[in-house]
Amino acid sequence: MLTTGGCPANALSIKDALEALEGRWKLLILFSLSSGPRRFTQISKEVGGITDKTLSKELKSLEMNKLIKRQVYDTFPPTVEYSITAHGKSLEKVMEELHYWGLAHRKEIMGT
Repeated sequence: MLTTGGCPANALSIKDALEALEGRWKLLILFSLSSGPRRFTQISKEVGGITDKTLSKELKSLEMNKLIKRQVYDTFPPTVEYSITAHGKSLEKVMEELHYWGLAHRKEIMGT
């Protein structure tokens, strides 16, 4: 278990992680990409409820944080594909733990 011990360095690392993953969509996008490369429309369908404008913004942020890679293929019209990077895959355990915590939380709150 992580203890803060009043150490600002621990808080800084958590702050950095939260900034890279902030919002309700980024982890869902990474989860979508964890099973393989996707095109924009595929991600949009798998991450239900996200607008195209928000998806575009979130993809740019994830790319800036080196969690995903954007690949443009020389086709007509150009094909763009997104894939998770090794750095993004390093979040696999975090996503798995969030999944299990979410199940337990739902059961605690809703009884289901």
